[in-house]
Amino acid sequence: TGLKGKLLMPAGNDSVGRWAEAAFERGDCVILKDGGELKQRTMLMRRMNTKAPIVVVSSGTLEALKWLGLGLMTADHVNKFLLNAAVPALFAAGRLALPIFAFVLAYNLAQANALARGAFKRVALRLAAVGVVSSAPFIALGGLGWGWWPINVMGTLLVATLCAWLLDLGGRWRVALAIMVLVVGGSSVEFWWPGVAVCLCAWSYCRRPSWGMLALWVGSVIALYAINHNLWALAALPLIFAAAHVDVTVPRARYLFYAYYPSHLAIVWMLER
Repeated sequence: TGLKGKLLMPAGNDSVGRWAEAAFERGDCVILKDGGELKQRTMLMRRMNTKAPIVVVSSGTLEALKWLGLGLMTADHVNKFLLNAAVPALFAAGRLALPIFAFVLAYNLAQANALARGAFKRVALRLAAVGVVSSAPFIALGGLGWGWWPINVMGTLLVATLCAWLLDLGGRWRVALAIMVLVVGGSSVEFWWPGVAVCLCAWSYCRRPSWGMLALWVGSVIALYAINHNLWALAALPLIFAAAHVDVTVPRARYLFYAYYPSHLAIVWMLER
């Protein structure tokens, strides 16, 4: 009657074992490396009221998804600013970028030890810093309300990270604060509330897969129609779930995304001039 999940743990590491067991008690799925090789064990997860698919993506495949998102985003910006939106196919393909970036962020923040190792704080600080640096070329490219609104996608990911951080910490006042951050922050960032919701739903699903949360995740992606005026963003979801069945070897470039985003905006702006 239970749903079997995969537990990959390093042998002889009591401290890691303790947080892994705690994650198991919460119903999380834990993935770790053991001496450079993945050692698979099977465990029975606590929350058995669902048969929703568990998304377990290898590090290389997750990196490949990030590269794919960067490529789609770049193609979309080239089409919009350099080709005067003359290629509808590039615009459609670009709609997949946000859901892919949201999943990569959510998957990393959903790891069982994310809070303990300070992942939320590090990611939030990086997103804030890169968002500020990216503001100059983002604003220079034009097409914004009042000359600055909305804030670039780094702001979207930052708002989602802050909300997830508060929710993971728990407590009534933190939940209330997370709602405030969502309401206020979502009004000022690219892709608005639907964009933040896509990140949060993906994060929640990665932590505790359920059909209900999957429906909310799909619904949040559909809500991007208000911005995109099409449903091409939905094509990212089967791609994400298919990634769980593919193991691609792609070296991790930890700061690539953070460096690439403002750099490509600056290059597009210079070429546009």
